Amino acid sequence: MESNLVAESRVSAAVAARGVLSVLIVDDEPHVRTYTRLLLASLGVTTVWEANGGAEGLALYLQHQPAVVLLDVNMPVMSGDVMMARLAAIDPDAAVIVMTTENNAGIVRFFQELGAVGYVLKHLPREQVSRMLAETLDGLLATEEDDMAGA
Repeated sequence: MESNLVAESRVSAAVAARGVLSVLIVDDEPHVRTYTRLLLASLGVTTVWEANGGAEGLALYLQHQPAVVLLDVNMPVMSGDVMMARLAAIDPDAAVIVMTTENNAGIVRFFQELGAVGYVLKHLPREQVSRMLAETLDGLLATEEDDMAGA
């Protein structure tokens, strides 16, 4: 059985590792962006940009080249699917995590086909959203480490 000290050490290491990630939040609702930024901070992510829609999100992506994009689906002017398609044309390796209230297998599959690396339901309780986000970010970090080890 794992001791609490070992478990806490692993959590601390994961939080420290996430500190190297930069994240762009693209959501048209300011309170959701604030909530997401606070969640990311609690997970150890300190470099975060915010966009209030797809057009601004693309501009910030080009300017900052973040490691991860958290993308809402339903936004006016440029929806999440349009932004994701344009982002994929610019950078096919962009790591996009769809973060939405849309709980629909067809939408999940659609965004996976566009290249999304994760799907987080933002309306779930905070602990669940935090866990889903942490698992997806940790998966991206592990993939990055594997890529670096293979190079």
